[in-house]
Amino acid sequence: MNPGTTILRVVAGGLLAGHGAQKLFGWFGGHGPEGTGQFFESGLGLAPGRRHAQAAGAAEFGGGLMLATGLGTPLAAAALSGTMITAIQKVHLDKGPWATEGGWEYNAVLLALLFALTDEDSGSGWAVAQLAAGAAGSWLATGPLNEAAGGGEATAAPAGDPASTA
Repeated sequence: MNPGTTILRVVAGGLLAGHGAQKLFGWFGGHGPEGTGQFFESGLGLAPGRRHAQAAGAAEFGGGLMLATGLGTPLAAAALSGTMITAIQKVHLDKGPWATEGGWEYNAVLLALLFALTDEDSGSGWAVAQLAAGAAGSWLATGPLNEAAGGGEATAAPAGDPASTA
């Protein structure tokens, strides 16, 4: 593994793990599973909110640690891609591409990074497979496994909101 890839893995994986720790443990100024869960349920229509917060937090925390260490890159990338796709769908899509407007550009960059790291580590077939698995996981979380009545519509995430990047 070259030094550039190592730096990319450690920085991106570490920050994604930290984002998950905000949801799971309330660390780093996060709201923990209760606060994040309340926003997921009332603001995003993901119910039960606590379960969705724990699943997203586990995907980000575990996937981030795996990505940072280079262990199981396709699995790590699939978990992280699922949370990024869900974030785009439930929080950012209707705001256009630019992050300055609450859009999806940051999540798209992370998806591209995950694809590229998986491609470099395991090949293009695995890169496509992890992205497809992430999309399937997002579909399950927002569809069949979502218990919200009517599915709920995303609302604007206030500044500093625990789900602003979901």
